[in-house]
Amino acid sequence: MKATHGTSSAFRRYRSVPTPVDDVLLLAEGESLIGLYFANHLVPESEWGSVAGDDDPVLSPAVAQLDEYFAGLRQDFDLPLLPRGGALAESIWRLLLDIPYGTTTSYGAIATQLGDRSLAQQVGQAVGRNPIAIIIPCHRVIGADGSLTGFGGGLERKRILLSLEEPSAEDAGRLF
Repeated sequence: MKATHGTSSAFRRYRSVPTPVDDVLLLAEGESLIGLYFANHLVPESEWGSVAGDDDPVLSPAVAQLDEYFAGLRQDFDLPLLPRGGALAESIWRLLLDIPYGTTTSYGAIATQLGDRSLAQQVGQAVGRNPIAIIIPCHRVIGADGSLTGFGGGLERKRILLSLEEPSAEDAGRLF
């Protein structure tokens, strides 16, 4: 996650983008991406800012990289991100960025990375509040038993995203 500092909400812009998993709302503030939300998320329009042009220096690269991701041409995103949350949530979101494309992990494994397996429930809450879905790959977090568990975008979208990233049968076993 490229660390950037927030600016006034007067510099907020948005763009709605069609994807294979439904339209998403991209939000930028200053020089950073601050949100990628699915249609079912309730983001007040007062938070959106102004409509971004096609040449927006943050949102245009985000759209291009999402297109590449869904076309199977991109595994990692290279965008300036500024997710906002408490210190623990931000630590968890940084760990999510380390989950490689085509792999999954569990809430408990992330809690263990944080040094306290008992934090698994807080990990689940932070993963569920991830403000930059797909790019901060919360969809790669599954239950300890390999089951698909809660996802802010809905389990069907999670299934689609994991299927998109699933390696060929020759390369590896199923992700879920």
